Amino acid sequence: MSDTFHLELPFLEASQAQKHVTVNEALRRLDALLHLSVASQLTAPLPAAPAEGDRYITETGDVAAFIDGAWVHFTPKPGWRAWNEATDTLLVHDGYGWSPLSSAGSFTFFGASGAETKLTIVQGEHEVGTGASSDTSFAIPDRAIVFGVTGLVTEAITGATSWKLGVAADPVRYGNSIGVASGSTVIGPSGTPTAYYGATAIRVTAEGGSFTGGKVRLAIHCLEMSGPSA
Repeated sequence: MSDTFHLELPFLEASQAQKHVTVNEALRRLDALLHLSVASQLTAPLPAAPAEGDRYITETGDVAAFIDGAWVHFTPKPGWRAWNEATDTLLVHDGYGWSPLSSAGSFTFFGASGAETKLTIVQGEHEVGTGASSDTSFAIPDRAIVFGVTGLVTEAITGATSWKLGVAADPVRYGNSIGVASGSTVIGPSGTPTAYYGATAIRVTAEGGSFTGGKVRLAIHCLEMSGPSA
């Protein structure tokens, strides 16, 4: 055997001349495939003017790496994983093709028919502004089941002595008497997992006065489902 079984790295041979050539070739392959992250999963030919070190998943499913001014192709094996930088998605190869395993802020389970169960964290920075209450610009997804909402005060909240966290239908659902100082936190579990039939903003409501400013970072911890596609 002249190459390793899985990554096809070249072996050094007895009495081989210029051993550094073989070693460097193995290092290039390791550099291309270890902790694999690709620019994107292509549906078109490889770029005509790539940069050294660029990596892509090709139309046929190979991993292509631009090494020393030329494209080198690697045939993936079952269990290979690659991070898709264009979609923030982790891909896994099952021996036939690449499928998404998870994405930034979520983890997805896939059924054979295309049905999905996705554990998701929807998060964002909310500027409290002025008034008795304010709603976030980001929302609980339509038909999501929410396990809870967590938060961190990133800029001291002014005007109120404390605040509560919820939604318009129940302003205290995820917490009350929450601190206003920078660094104050809230961990607000749902009493029971709560389903929302429509995109729903999170509402922060002032206690002991009206808001005059401040910022809070919020995270919605939820589950989303989609049905079979085939």
